[in-house]
Amino acid sequence: MATILLPAGATLFERGWLSSNNLLLQDPAGRGPTALIDSGYCTHATQTLALVAHALQGAPLERLLNTHLHSDHCGGNAALQQRYPGVHTAIPPGQAAQVRDWDFDALSYGPTGQECPRFRFDATLQPGSTVQLGAADWQVHAAPGHDPHAVVLFEPATRTLVSADALWQNGFGVVFPELEGDAAFAEVGATLDLIERLAPAVAIPGHGSVFDDVVPAIARARRRLDSFVAAPLKHAHYAAKVLLKFKLLELQRIAEADLLAWAQQTAYLRTLHARHFAAAGDLANWSAQLVDDLLRSGAAAREGALLVNL
Repeated sequence: MATILLPAGATLFERGWLSSNNLLLQDPAGRGPTALIDSGYCTHATQTLALVAHALQGAPLERLLNTHLHSDHCGGNAALQQRYPGVHTAIPPGQAAQVRDWDFDALSYGPTGQECPRFRFDATLQPGSTVQLGAADWQVHAAPGHDPHAVVLFEPATRTLVSADALWQNGFGVVFPELEGDAAFAEVGATLDLIERLAPAVAIPGHGSVFDDVVPAIARARRRLDSFVAAPLKHAHYAAKVLLKFKLLELQRIAEADLLAWAQQTAYLRTLHARHFAAAGDLANWSAQLVDDLLRSGAAAREGALLVNL
């Protein structure tokens, strides 16, 4: 497989499914600001700091940007701000007030049972604007769907897109507004249309490897979207498994009884059950069925009374 080239001065830290990918942008000529896009989950903050410090080789981190404010994309912000006190931090505008007031529940961290240390921000990433990152100017585009406030970043000279969770090589992130009763599948489709119009040569997703088969990826995403539109319960069930798998990724191993107790105490899962699955049984039985689904799919294994992430 041929190597996919990133723009000059770009370094990608491919992280996996607990922490989002991070893109470090430096100007080889030393004129533009050094910037990091997204910062991973808080449990990986030490690793994030080490990766950034190794790449910077003593240079400062001047800008930190988030494509959206899910915990796996901004959980390292606080640690980076502590290490680099002068770093200028920019976030999408939709939740600026919630970050300023640190509304843990409105930012989704409490209801999803996830963590995110408090961080500050200095500016917002206004859709339609351009920001200088490293050696190039990057366009900011609104990308609602997975998250109503998300943005993607596009560098037109190299046609490089930071697609975050709006487009992966084989799909896109859970459409969280749909789980809360807000219609958002159409917004996913509109964001895919936007990406198609931008015609990127290379996409850097929030999770998974960089890819250049963008047109087929958009087609795959549209088929996945169509399947969710046709069967919303399929999407809701997928989302519930994602939340459970995320907790297992975070902890790596946990007593099965403790994971089931966590699931029954987590507001988002309680809401999902009440809205979509109450007729299929009580919350305890539904949570146990989700664990069985993870075991059947090979996403987890039992070791005695423990569940282990695979």
